[in-house]
Amino acid sequence: MRFPKTKPKGKGLIPFGYAYNQETKLLEAIPGHLETLEEALQLFETEQLTSLRQAIDYIKAKISHQTFANYLKKEGHETHQYTYHSVVKKDKTAKQTIRKTRKRISQLESKLSNTKEQLKKKEKVFKKLSEDPNKSTVQGKIVEIEPVAETFKDDIEQAVVFAPNEGPQTEFLAASETDVLYGGAAGGGKSYAMLVDPLRYAHRAAHRALIIRRSMPELRELIDKSRELYPKAFPGCKYREVEKMWNFPSGAKIEFGFLERDADVYRYQGQAYSWIGFDEITHLPTEFSWNYLASRLRTTDTEIIPYMRCTANPGGVGAHWVKKRYIDPCIPDTSFEGEDGLTRKFIPARLEDNPYLAEDGRYEQMLKALPPTQRRQLLEGNWDVNEGAAFTEFTVDQHVISPFQIPIHWDRVKGIDYGYASESACIWACIDPSDGTLIVYRELYRKGLTGQDLGYLITEMELQDPVSVAGVLDTAAWNRTGTTGPTVGETLIKQGHKLRRSDKNRIQGKIQIHEYLRLQHTGRPRLQIFNNCPNLIRELQSIPLDKSNPEDVDTKAQDHAYDALRYLIMSRPRVNDPLAQLRDLRTQQAYTPSDSVFGY
Repeated sequence: MRFPKTKPKGKGLIPFGYAYNQETKLLEAIPGHLETLEEALQLFETEQLTSLRQAIDYIKAKISHQTFANYLKKEGHETHQYTYHSVVKKDKTAKQTIRKTRKRISQLESKLSNTKEQLKKKEKVFKKLSEDPNKSTVQGKIVEIEPVAETFKDDIEQAVVFAPNEGPQTEFLAASETDVLYGGAAGGGKSYAMLVDPLRYAHRAAHRALIIRRSMPELRELIDKSRELYPKAFPGCKYREVEKMWNFPSGAKIEFGFLERDADVYRYQGQAYSWIGFDEITHLPTEFSWNYLASRLRTTDTEIIPYMRCTANPGGVGAHWVKKRYIDPCIPDTSFEGEDGLTRKFIPARLEDNPYLAEDGRYEQMLKALPPTQRRQLLEGNWDVNEGAAFTEFTVDQHVISPFQIPIHWDRVKGIDYGYASESACIWACIDPSDGTLIVYRELYRKGLTGQDLGYLITEMELQDPVSVAGVLDTAAWNRTGTTGPTVGETLIKQGHKLRRSDKNRIQGKIQIHEYLRLQHTGRPRLQIFNNCPNLIRELQSIPLDKSNPEDVDTKAQDHAYDALRYLIMSRPRVNDPLAQLRDLRTQQAYTPSDSVFGY
């Protein structure tokens, strides 16, 4: 057995339990160590230790390496192994440090050399630019200098962090309107534009921007893209994960937030933003969030112009109100003023606007493979179709017609859905006696109306009708909610309106609307709508099915005009033909003989 670490440099191996004496030049036994070795040998021979590894472990348990080393030091013996090991380690570390330093010096020398060459080249350009272009030379006029753009090509490429695509993306970033929607087909570059636009005032300390999405997982994609873009555009900006906020060297801030429900907007109560953006705004079921956050749009910096920006694909639970706000009022790419006084514009997005996706062709093929509704939305950017819509058979071409003068003898009927906090809707319809087609010719759609206000408006709108139009009213309007005062239904009746309670069977009502939307053998549907009834048209286009009950529509969506139509249809309107009634009466009163031969 041996103990190799006790071997002095240049000496032979020293057996375990012995030490080299420098004075006597002899090996001397270490007290206690040989006894331990003998004990191990005896145990090994008696098979109490069955292997050499067990014997070695037994010895190590009795005498550790550190104990042995301490003994050598106490007896004045040299322990070359420790000194030798330390020297080797220091030498190795020093060599590694030298190699790394030399490599770094080489890199710096190379970088310095390249920088010197670039400086010489630029000095040459500046010198030529400073010369008089009319100065005569040996060659005549001043020689043509090399293009400046080519000289500074590397600097320009390094400085440009994001270059917008020509077309809609550039138009979106340059838009001066207060409220802009950039939407349409998928893959048009809308998300990158949404991230870049708030940087327009990132050099102003008072600038604060807010980027909104429906949920946190959806927001993560935008945050990851901002990590690639923002530090390059503004070196020194820092992202704080807890607050979901970018802090820029100027003091400007860009915050990310999400709105899973309408009540989440109150987290921003008391805040002020100079820029607010909604990415995929059609994911928000109502316009409540937009309206509330629009009230947070303000700044104290006179150099900053506040903006609202939105991006979206067609479809989604909120497509109806987005289409109503941005698309229906005006043709695309045209600035207009909304009812709230804000300047607006809708900029359509197309797949071909993004050359990185359009030229490849694979993404387009993937969109073409989608179901028809999704393909029209995401590939064509069509806002007239809605995925998951309850009434897929409804089309503008077949069910929407231009207004015409209704004959005075046509029967008329109306359906009313009452609401105060939400919209009250009244739908007027007439019946074409030639084939029984129900034609909706007028609508009332307004919120914040009392029963008396609603009655006055209906009366005012019916002044042109030849007779008072009878109808049906939502059963909830007949319910008494207090101890005093008439109900809404009683109020309307006192004002002279002929009304009765509606049939509120939701499932049967939806089935009846499907029947009315189907084409007859004449090629004409049983239900047609004047194009001056935009709210009913919009709801029939966009109202989705209830995910928990596919037999019904989603009651969380705007369905007030739909409910009024449902009440109207469930009243079973039919042509009131006086001649047919007279014939029926004569048939009932006519004498019928029991015996056809004798007449009695």
